[in-house]
Amino acid sequence: MSTEAATHPTYGNWRRPRRPGLGPLGLVGTFGVFGGLVVTLLASLISLYAALVVLVPTVVVLTPLAIRTQDGRNVYQLLTLRVGWWRRKAKGAHLYVSGPLSARPGGRFRPPGLLNKITVTEGRDAYDRPFGVLHHPVRNLYTIVLGCDPDGGSLIDPDQVDVWVALWGEWLARLAHEPGLRGAAVIVETAPDPGTRLAHEVLPRIHPDAPPAARAVMEEVVERYPSASSEMHTYITLTYGVPPGQRRKKADVLTDLAIRIPGLLSGLVAAGGGAAYPLSAERIAEVVRVAYDPAVAADVLTARAQHGGTGLEWDDAGPAATVETVNSYQHDSGVSRTWMLTLAPRGTVRSSVLRGMLEAAPGTRRKRVALVYRPIDPATSARIVEADRRSAQFMASSGRGMVQARAASEVRAAEQTAAEEASGAGLVEFSLMLTVTVDTVEDLADASVTVRNLTAASRVLMRPADRMQAAAFSCTLPAGILPWEQTLVPHELQEAL
Repeated sequence: MSTEAATHPTYGNWRRPRRPGLGPLGLVGTFGVFGGLVVTLLASLISLYAALVVLVPTVVVLTPLAIRTQDGRNVYQLLTLRVGWWRRKAKGAHLYVSGPLSARPGGRFRPPGLLNKITVTEGRDAYDRPFGVLHHPVRNLYTIVLGCDPDGGSLIDPDQVDVWVALWGEWLARLAHEPGLRGAAVIVETAPDPGTRLAHEVLPRIHPDAPPAARAVMEEVVERYPSASSEMHTYITLTYGVPPGQRRKKADVLTDLAIRIPGLLSGLVAAGGGAAYPLSAERIAEVVRVAYDPAVAADVLTARAQHGGTGLEWDDAGPAATVETVNSYQHDSGVSRTWMLTLAPRGTVRSSVLRGMLEAAPGTRRKRVALVYRPIDPATSARIVEADRRSAQFMASSGRGMVQARAASEVRAAEQTAAEEASGAGLVEFSLMLTVTVDTVEDLADASVTVRNLTAASRVLMRPADRMQAAAFSCTLPAGILPWEQTLVPHELQEAL
């Protein structure tokens, strides 16, 4: 290891899960190939014509499984996505209207789509702090939201940053041992300062007898500083599930979560999370309300500063109307577009690889970056890394030339992963989603260029979540929406395809 590498550690060794089967066919396609060959051979015993009758349809059906896009989807998956979009549009499901003028009973502004069935309750932890719990009745999942104010990397010793990264890795590894945990997400939201937050903090603290010169300086700072500043919020969502066949009362679930919160918060503080705290039900509703209607951000801050809260409930946190198109999602005073990760940075990276993506982007109303984690229990982790190691060794022994060189690199990465897992490291599946909100549809073109520059600087590849913008928008909110829990096709079958 070089002196530079020892002084500035690098990170990486993340690997895309291998798809079982022959090449791009997947497990289902592989079984189809062998099954089709067996049936064709049996039919050839009858006649050549019978063999062709079996072989031609088999080739026609299996060829779309072998044609895949850059992100790994085959032709059938692309067709399913488009057919689903056409059906939603034909039924009018891409439109949403709430409030007194809508046809929905109650006349309230419930959040749309995946958030519509959620109910919110509130409990208190060991320190008597209120925390909101979002219940997803369809999947019987419970989500808590934690907020924190990270210290950031500016003017921080690099050794301290490396310690924070190590402790963050330990915190993620602990999630695999959390009973019932289905998934977690870290959401970093940035937006231009509305211009009122600094005024609420400074002006009430100016003494009435302060010198006129000092008063003038402070008032000028309050007037000019917000124009060049931004606000940043970090949320961590943890979603728990109830084992199948087991019934638990909400009161028991709240008690269980209240016991876990202090330990989770202490781990976040140790990993550089700064002041960490649970979000109340009212605070969660405010975050969702501002996400759908960015124009009310200043009003929410003013109400919180003057009255200590807004009194907003979950049933009134949604938009008045939304319109989903192929490549955008229009909601109240904003228009959003969401991108999804297709390829993580190759090779090794520094701890600051995502810094540019997480910072506020000029020309945008709001921006959210969501890192979605799916912890894997230790027993399953051991099976996965061992299977990857055997698969990499097989590819290395059967390849030639440049293929063999790349396979040898895969072997080294698989061996390192297996060694780290055996020493106690956790295995986590992760993805990344990015939502940008602007004022008008015309501004989306500039926002797309901004996102392209940010992703290039962070060495990640992302694609727009076209024809599923509404669902992707919900996944970047701190509401505990886990993509793999919302699919109609089981996750295991998706991996086989």
